[in-house]
Amino acid sequence: MTESGFPASPFSLRTVWARSRETPLRQFLRTETGSSAVLLAATLGALAWANMDSSGYAATWQTELSIRVGTTGLADSLHGWVNSGLMTFFFLVVGLEARREFDMGELRERRRLALPLVVGLGGMIAPIAIYLAVNTGRASAYGWGTAMSTDTAFALGLLALVGQGVPDRVRTYLLTFAIVDDVAGIVVIALVYSGRIRLMALGVGLAILGVVTVARGRGFRNGLTYLLLGMAAWIAFFKSGVDPVVVGLVMGMLALAYPASRGDLEQASESFRLFREQPMPELARNARESVRTAISPNDRLQQLFHPWTSYLIVPLFALANAGIPVSGSFLARAFTSPVTLGILFGYVAGKPVGTVGAAWLLARISHGRIRPPVGWAAVAGAGSIAGIGLIVSLLIASLAFDGTQLAEAKLGVLAAAVCASALTWIVFRVTAMLPKRLRLRALLGTAETIVDLAVPVDPERDHVRGPDKAPVTLVEYADFECPYCGQAEAVIRELLADSGDLRYVWRHLPLTDVHPHALLAAEGAEAAARQGMFWEMHDQLLNHQGALTAKDLIQYAGELGLDAEQFIRDLRKRVGDARIAADVDSADLSGVSGTPTFFINGKRHHGAYDISTLSESVRAARARALIGSRAQPRRAS
Repeated sequence: MTESGFPASPFSLRTVWARSRETPLRQFLRTETGSSAVLLAATLGALAWANMDSSGYAATWQTELSIRVGTTGLADSLHGWVNSGLMTFFFLVVGLEARREFDMGELRERRRLALPLVVGLGGMIAPIAIYLAVNTGRASAYGWGTAMSTDTAFALGLLALVGQGVPDRVRTYLLTFAIVDDVAGIVVIALVYSGRIRLMALGVGLAILGVVTVARGRGFRNGLTYLLLGMAAWIAFFKSGVDPVVVGLVMGMLALAYPASRGDLEQASESFRLFREQPMPELARNARESVRTAISPNDRLQQLFHPWTSYLIVPLFALANAGIPVSGSFLARAFTSPVTLGILFGYVAGKPVGTVGAAWLLARISHGRIRPPVGWAAVAGAGSIAGIGLIVSLLIASLAFDGTQLAEAKLGVLAAAVCASALTWIVFRVTAMLPKRLRLRALLGTAETIVDLAVPVDPERDHVRGPDKAPVTLVEYADFECPYCGQAEAVIRELLADSGDLRYVWRHLPLTDVHPHALLAAEGAEAAARQGMFWEMHDQLLNHQGALTAKDLIQYAGELGLDAEQFIRDLRKRVGDARIAADVDSADLSGVSGTPTFFINGKRHHGAYDISTLSESVRAARARALIGSRAQPRRAS
């Protein structure tokens, strides 16, 4: 069954672990995009509440709540508990995603860190400059931080709405630089908008975070201990006068992200097998622990907290902060106010100018070596939708302003979200009118994506079907006894028949813990390869996956007309073991943990492997290769 409750597609299954996992990034994007509707509803609900019962709205959120143990305790308004308490979990998720991108995502190649860093900073500096220019010489200039940060969830959600058909790479690009200004927003809150600092309490909080860092460095993995340390650090920062949401960000960025290794997954399978044979409490605990520790702390925390923050905490924050009483006189006054205009122009004009300008400048300075992973129309669209700055902007506004100026600031943030969405729709609407080739280039650009395939294809070594100079290469890690590999084989045949410019590569990944004959079958294929008949044996083995004993292999060799004595001798000497081991090593380096796993032009293919899905991925890879080949002569000249 899928997470939605519908039966899993037979073309999405893998051995050993029942079904494929989506990438953490795609899960993150899906949750952020899906939660934007809830966030929008909460924002509209806050506006309706504030206009139907403004005094009741204000009184509700100013209700004081306290937690006391003896004479010691914490006290704050309901509004404060939401902003500084629950929002700590939101910034925990921001930190987790920043760490995941750094360890496993687009930023794992450190040279790529420059682009989102520069674009993120450019997208903050330009709006701040516009805001300060409008508010120069006024006390309201202190609220410059309100005009700097992008609301990732709202921006991704509205991008899906106004930019239908936009490639996933555009969302990924937006996410990478939006994370930068989320992190910068927390730094600004801590350094600029905190209250009177109590150094003793701050020192205690920093010391606790130091303990967390040391514990993580030594591989300590007890979740309850980290929870208690995090709570202690939060209380210390709360007492210090520094907004304690910074604790969430730091804790998130300390949580390592890494793919589950084959060793850990095999250990989990073995633990479960032992429990299945002897269902004892101790073996159940071992199985549960081996499964839990196979997944990185970052993945576990994201799975636990991200849905709660996206669907409950952030909408609750919007409900507590977005409500403003609206009247004709208020609107007339606000839209001539430097606060409202500074925020509105800062977001709607400053964000696209800052992000596009920073990306263009970096590409020029680096002579094209560092450039966006998408086309310039997509860069402009991502920059304009980044003008939606709800959550962090409202948080900073509540710290920087009060009274009428706070209402004007909120109006500026909400008006900017509407205008930024309209501007983004215009950008992508104009792009959609371009001829197909120009449209692809405008959206996809010419930058190469990160190659996930750790060991490149070598025609002298790899088993290859199709033309050597094909623009698209499909690599499959597979197991002759895996039923899903057998099912995928028919799809590969159809794909090769339909695509004359596709190169297909088979690499061995015999999963011996569940397929006892897989290694012998791989050795049989390599023994046949010694006589120049790998693909013939490959086809035979996948056509007879239930009969892979030594006797069966010898029979297939005879049917193929191989030299039987040499085949048996090579099989006994296990002449293919070194080759198979090299394939397995390359699978480990590439983060492969199940079969079948596909790579298209070095990029991992996620999701189903039916003919329509694979064909679409191959077509997209072919389009990118075509764009890249056309760009090469111009760069060379």
